[in-house]
Amino acid sequence: MAKHPLAMALAKVIIAAAWADGELSLDEVNDLKRLLAELGQTGGQFALTADEWAELEIYLHSPVEAAERARLIADLRDLIITPGQQRLVLQAIERLLIADRVLTPVEREVAQEIQHALTQDSQSLLFQIGRAFRLALGIRAGGPNREDLLPEFMRNRIYYALQMRLGRHIDEFGLDRDELHVLTLAGGLLARVAYVDKQVTPAEHDRIVAILKEWWQLDDTQAALVAEVALDESAASLDFFRLTKSFADATTVERRQRFLDALFAVALADGELSGAESAEISRITAAINLPHDSFVAARLRLPRRPGKRL
Repeated sequence: MAKHPLAMALAKVIIAAAWADGELSLDEVNDLKRLLAELGQTGGQFALTADEWAELEIYLHSPVEAAERARLIADLRDLIITPGQQRLVLQAIERLLIADRVLTPVEREVAQEIQHALTQDSQSLLFQIGRAFRLALGIRAGGPNREDLLPEFMRNRIYYALQMRLGRHIDEFGLDRDELHVLTLAGGLLARVAYVDKQVTPAEHDRIVAILKEWWQLDDTQAALVAEVALDESAASLDFFRLTKSFADATTVERRQRFLDALFAVALADGELSGAESAEISRITAAINLPHDSFVAARLRLPRRPGKRL
């Protein structure tokens, strides 16, 4: 359970309001984080722990649709016990409305809807009894809840993003969960090599798709989807340490050694191995617990061009 449940519920609702138009830029994310941090300075009940900040990332990751937003508002409403708490929460929503960032009409409308929902019949005896009953039994409002996948999100964001795209259809990949994690982690590492120069060429994209098809016997659609998700998440700055450690923990030494060939194949997709690509693969080699000799051996296996030194 969260150490600060009211603060967490409020933070989720504020993030949901900011997602009202379906977009959230990096500047908007930073503005929201600053707003939530400032709220934490107003009183202990709104000060979030490092773990709670990490959990909020799941709501910053992708748009919060209307049904999920309604659930979050209902959860927040149930946690507001005193008039003082209600006042603080409404003030926080008001700060979102008057913040420096420019709100779209849709965002402003949603924020005002939230204010209305938090005040509607909140002091009635029937609502108070119903809230006490729900809290005592641990009953939460119905609706989509991405927190069911929070462990997956914290462990492997590419797998999480794929799960969010496919839902139960993820079983159609024909792989068990552990192997799906390996697949998505591998996609993330291949994407890192492709993104070394901050852009991905069609040849690099196609090479990643071909590798995923060959290594995991995926069809064209499956391989292209995993590649797309891995590249999208890589562009959003994956945690390098978590990505490499998870891959190392989930694979054998032999498998990781063979995978270096796949990393080099992506680097060579455009015809040449750049110094930056070679350095990135060397960095990955060390991070997945392979000795430098493995990197050298994989590089020596590359096809040589006449008059060209690798």
